[in-house]
This record gives sequence, C-alpha cells and structure tokens, in this order.
Amino acid sequence: MHRKMTITLDEAVYDGLYRVVGKRRMSQFIEDLVRPHVLGATLDAGYKDMAADQSREADAMEWCHALAADMADASR
Repeated sequence: MHRKMTITLDEAVYDGLYRVVGKRRMSQFIEDLVRPHVLGATLDAGYKDMAADQSREADAMEWCHALAADMADASR
C-alpha cells in the first residue's frame, strides 16, 4: 500500500531532481534512497538469518538446479 506525503524541498534541489530523475519518477527515486535507512536493518538481519539456515539454503539450491534442468528439457 502506498501513502501520499507532501514534502518541501529547496527550489534548486527540486529542479535538479526534476532534471535528473524526471517528474513521474521522483517518488520512486526518493523511496529507493530512503528505504535502506528506515527498513535496512530489519531486512539485512532477515537475509542473514535466511543465509545461515543451511537446510533452507540446501532446499533453495535443489530447487534452482531442478528449475534449470526443467528449462533445459523444455521444448522451444
């Protein structure tokens, strides 16, 4: 779900953002910059925990190899 927000920027910053990113991509650009600062620690910890789970990693690797084999056998 997305929420609307109003922010205030210096005119020079806005002009630079508009010039570099474009009007229709500003929100996504800002979100991509902000996201790691507000969600990063939680996601990083989760990814580290997942990588440390050897059973899960083995299952994921088995799935990847099976998928690759299926693709090799698929007719085109």
